Parts: sequence; structure tokens; C-alpha cells
Amino acid sequence: MGEILVEIELENIDDRSDARRGLIAEADIRRVTVRAVADTGAMMLALPEDLVERLGVPVVDSITTTYADGRQGELPVSDALSIRIGDRRMATECIVVPEGAEALVGVLVMERLDLVADPVNQTLGPRPESPDRPLLRV
Repeated sequence: MGEILVEIELENIDDRSDARRGLIAEADIRRVTVRAVADTGAMMLALPEDLVERLGVPVVDSITTTYADGRQGELPVSDALSIRIGDRRMATECIVVPEGAEALVGVLVMERLDLVADPVNQTLGPRPESPDRPLLRV
């Protein structure tokens, strides 16, 4: 079993709102598509600092994190941005990791988008019960 790589589309939410209001052109929305690791051991979306800067999303907070080796540290947290995996989209904050680090999609994103990690086949896809759109329990 190996890591699950997934293509994610990221977008600046404020730019999207400005485009909807006619303040900027659709082409001026800051967005990027990258490959990320779907990591069931991570909680949140984690993006490298240079990517967050390219999207123009401000850092608004910090959070105490525990690394895979057990160390703890403080990392910045961004304001909301949009993430799309396949045909499913949501708004989320992200943990800002150092430049050069891998982008990680954590379980909070997977749960909200109702996606299931299959480590044997190295895929991330919709649950069989909800193939067309997320089915969330309330």
C-alpha cells in the first residue's frame, strides 16, 4: 500500500465573491491545481506557504500541531479558501506548512466532501452510498 495522491483545485474565495459581484473578471480569480496526499492521519488541509501566498489568502490564526514523529509546534492557519476534489467543493481553512512541504488533504475535508480513502487501490472517491453528491448526517 502506498500513499494516495489526489488532484485538488484551490481558489481564493474573496476573489470568487468579487467576480460574482462584477468587481473583477473571472480570469482574475487566483486559483491553482496541485497534487496532494490524501492523509487519513491528518485532520485539516495543509498547504505550503508559497501556495497560500500565491492564492492571496491571509494568515489569520495559529494552531498547535503534533507532527508524525510526536513533536509539537505552532503553525499558522489561513483564512477560508475553496477546495474542489472531483466535482465536490467546500470552503475551509488550512494549516500553512513550510515551503516545499507536501500538500495534505485531511479527514475533515474527506468527511465534509463524503470521500473515502482506499489505500489498497490508492484512490480517494465518493462513498458508494453517495456517488453523485455528498450525503451528510445531521
